[in-house]
Amino acid sequence: MTFSELNIDQDMVDALAAKGIIEPFPIQAQTIPLALDGQDIIGQAKTGTGKTFGFGLPIIQRLGLHPEPGVQALVVVPTRELCVQVFEDLSQAAANRDTDVVAIYGGKAYEGQIAQLKSGAQIVVGTPGRLLDLAGQRLLNLGNVREMVLDEADKMLDLGFLADIEKLFAQTPATRHTMLFSATMPGPIVALARRFMTRPIHIRATDPDEGQIQANIKHLIYRAHSLDKDEVVARILQAEGRGKTVVFTRTKRAAAKLVEELNDRGFNAAAVHGDLNQEQRERAMAAFKAGKKDILIATDVAARGIDVEDVTHVINHTIPDDEKTYLHRAGRTGRAGKTGIAVTFVDWEDLHKWALINRALEFGQPEPTETYSSSPHLFSDLDIPTGSKGRLKPTPAVKTESAPRGTRSEGSGSRSGSSEGDRNRNRSRTRGGRPAGSPAGETAPSGDVSQAAGTHDGGGTEHHDGNSAPRRRRRRSRGGAPTTPAS
Repeated sequence: MTFSELNIDQDMVDALAAKGIIEPFPIQAQTIPLALDGQDIIGQAKTGTGKTFGFGLPIIQRLGLHPEPGVQALVVVPTRELCVQVFEDLSQAAANRDTDVVAIYGGKAYEGQIAQLKSGAQIVVGTPGRLLDLAGQRLLNLGNVREMVLDEADKMLDLGFLADIEKLFAQTPATRHTMLFSATMPGPIVALARRFMTRPIHIRATDPDEGQIQANIKHLIYRAHSLDKDEVVARILQAEGRGKTVVFTRTKRAAAKLVEELNDRGFNAAAVHGDLNQEQRERAMAAFKAGKKDILIATDVAARGIDVEDVTHVINHTIPDDEKTYLHRAGRTGRAGKTGIAVTFVDWEDLHKWALINRALEFGQPEPTETYSSSPHLFSDLDIPTGSKGRLKPTPAVKTESAPRGTRSEGSGSRSGSSEGDRNRNRSRTRGGRPAGSPAGETAPSGDVSQAAGTHDGGGTEHHDGNSAPRRRRRRSRGGAPTTPAS
């Protein structure tokens, strides 16, 4: 089947073909004909199965080749990363028609987004907070919205956006065409659909006999020691056939630490987490998609926005909090029908979390395999070449230079040698210091060089000839007469 057979306009078929997209996925084949007729839809399918074009192509076509200026379609997404991804997909599909798409999300300057709205953009893709912000300032008018899509609805619920979603729905006409897409359908999402949708059709683009775990993803569960995890990751990154890899961490700090560690080991990694500003996050994501970076370290904030077809491995550096998060993390690989590998590390203190995930997803592996960076099964499970180490490049050698003769070593209070110290003490007799054998209470004049070998009071400069003891510039004593060093 082709998109033409689904009655998609030729200009969009050509735009997709230019990117190598020819055949529709099951969710697209089932959704597009109904959406083109204006049917409200609840679409349920696993992540990475093409939901964006399932709703995107119909709303673009329903607006027409030359839509009037002004917001007529609204797509609401939970995260900034997903907002950018959906924006790019819709812009690609509308490349050959007079339809402007704008991305509205936080972390970016208002001015550019407002300018695009004022210029007449017809399709808005946005996150709830920024959308409500602009609507509250009367810079975004939703009164003429004909098409509305709620994407990743279950993630909206997890992030606490349900009240914001209801406010957005309230600002749009009741006669709008509405589509809701989600990987799972918890009760509050079903209630939301009943309240704001008109006789929706529920579409499930999955095999009824298929489990929640995608069959094209190999899942490996290891009980790993926290101090050995980075070594294990470094070996996995050398597996045969490894392509782009996403490593998930629980905290922003852990993500920042891991990306620094992997880059130091010679790998090519970037990070996406909440401590980075939006420009840095977008730059890292763009580098990953373009292949300039082949490893992306991310917290769960980015899980829904990583839509890259050639991700071969996902590594859970820390176990997800629940089975839904696990599915969304693992769903970054095995996309578009390709195969993938998901590796999960379970800390000793997180075994209870794994027990819950194992039961919910029916893994049948109640005990994770105890694994270390030297474990033979690690190499065989992931096709890692024998003898692979945890570093692609050697640790930079630290150059240590010996201290000049007659000076103190850095950070210590010892002299460089007893004989040198003796010579310096002998020289000090002629420089106004306390002669050897003089009374203990007698001290050197305050303006002169101290007895400590190779040190000075801050006003003199040491000179070394490489062989002899340090020579010093002529100094003036307190009385003003020059003091000449002993030869």
